[in-house]
Amino acid sequence: MSPTKRGKLAAALLAAGVAGSLFAAPAASAHPSSAPRAAAAVSSPVSGHAHHHAPRVVSKALTAGLYQVGYSERHRTLWTTYSVFDTSSSGLVKVDPRTLKASATFPAPVNPATGEGELIFGIAVDDEHDTVWATNTTEDAVSVYSQRTGKQLAYLTGVGHSREIAIDPAHNLAWATGVTDGSITAFDTRTFKQVKRFVVDGAQPSGVTVDPWTGTAYATDLNGSRIIAVSRSSRQPRFIPTGNGPISIALSKDGRLAYTADQADGTASIVDLRRGKVVKTVATGEGSLAIVNDPCSGKVLVANRTAGTVTVIDPRRGVATDTITTAANPNDLTVGGGSVWLVDKSGDGSTVADNIYRISVGTR
Repeated sequence: MSPTKRGKLAAALLAAGVAGSLFAAPAASAHPSSAPRAAAAVSSPVSGHAHHHAPRVVSKALTAGLYQVGYSERHRTLWTTYSVFDTSSSGLVKVDPRTLKASATFPAPVNPATGEGELIFGIAVDDEHDTVWATNTTEDAVSVYSQRTGKQLAYLTGVGHSREIAIDPAHNLAWATGVTDGSITAFDTRTFKQVKRFVVDGAQPSGVTVDPWTGTAYATDLNGSRIIAVSRSSRQPRFIPTGNGPISIALSKDGRLAYTADQADGTASIVDLRRGKVVKTVATGEGSLAIVNDPCSGKVLVANRTAGTVTVIDPRRGVATDTITTAANPNDLTVGGGSVWLVDKSGDGSTVADNIYRISVGTR
């Protein structure tokens, strides 16, 4: 392994302690199968509750080095990022949501400054401009790709240990978090130019989401047990308390509540954004890492990486309704097309494929 590769790997492993377990080395798994399979056990502590329907889960081995997943409503397709440190290979995989099979793979380009392949990790889909945004975490950068061709359209530096991106289509913005420089940066999704930047001393911005109605971006501060709220018109950030070690965030449909995955305590917090306080804390599982709000069911799902589970929460009652046992290291969640999608890091990070899952929680 070259010194440059060692540096990249060290930076990536830093995320296990600085930005959660997103880039920690995965455990071994079985060899890939040729067809989608039911690969998760579901425990329903409230299975006797009226109208309760246990989640349906289907999974398939996809490729080695999976990190995050996004859904394109425009193309009705999934996008995932992969990075394999042994070979410095990385890129985007386009996935058919019906079969969970790869329909195309687009390798990341070689960085002309280093002569080595770029590595991408986080992902966000911008259907308004037909692009995919990715975080080049170990390069302190973000990049933009065409959904049509898979070609890289832009490479934007200056986001320290970039972790997540959230798209605000109504205001043509992409918000990116920088864990090591305390930054929350907005880029114009049409021109790819930086238009706003906040730096919070001592903060470690990690997860990020956007209220589509107000344009407010909400980022979790992993180091401060708080949410940082900003917008393009903000002069100063607003700080809202949440659980211990928040690493990921989602919003309720009306934007009044935030849900955070609190990695340090293995919990999820329900936060009233107007009142600026935690109204409920729900135990999930060790290493809670990713969180989404499923608009179809009204449920909140949390991926617990260390525990190897996904917790389903009824946010109205503030209780966990189901626990889905997955393969090792569930890593990221997204919603789209009427389902919840999950990728894990159960492979060896090199030759053994990680899995992608389709989770159906039901309807309201």
